[in-house]
Amino acid sequence: MKAYLSLITAAALGLAACSGQQSAPAAQEPAATASTPAAAETAPETASEAADNTAATPSCEAVIESNDQMRYDTDTLTISKQCDEFTLVLKHVGQMPKMAMGHNVVITRTADIAAVAKDGQSAGADKEFVKAGDERIVAHTGLIGGGEETRVTFSPSQFGDGDYSFFCSFPGHEGMMRGKVVLTD
Repeated sequence: MKAYLSLITAAALGLAACSGQQSAPAAQEPAATASTPAAAETAPETASEAADNTAATPSCEAVIESNDQMRYDTDTLTISKQCDEFTLVLKHVGQMPKMAMGHNVVITRTADIAAVAKDGQSAGADKEFVKAGDERIVAHTGLIGGGEETRVTFSPSQFGDGDYSFFCSFPGHEGMMRGKVVLTD
């Protein structure tokens, strides 16, 4: 990096000498790193304040992004039981259409994922790969394609004891697109 900066500085000085104009001094590496400690000194206070605010008021909304590579941007969905209602927003940041690379989020007990996914596939694309009236499902979003967004609002009181997860019920996606639901007080 220092050699690269030296080459840039030499080139700038050479051009300035040829043109007869003075060039501004090149930025030096220590100046760039000098501002880093100042930013680091304020970051812990800001993070601490954010943690205090989060502890006082639980977040009752989460955003999950999905893409054309059959991935969610998170493998954990944290839901506070203190929320009367919780809103889950799903954004498909890819470009492929719904019928080629559609995504949704289905929340169910971890032990029920395979059966819920199988029943969703049987329900078909017209039902967005979710069996109508399936009581094993706590909540689910609609099926969306690239550039689209959907949301679902539900009550955290629907969760019972046990282990919960979320997954995409589009055929073939459940194996890669899944995560853990963490319930907090």
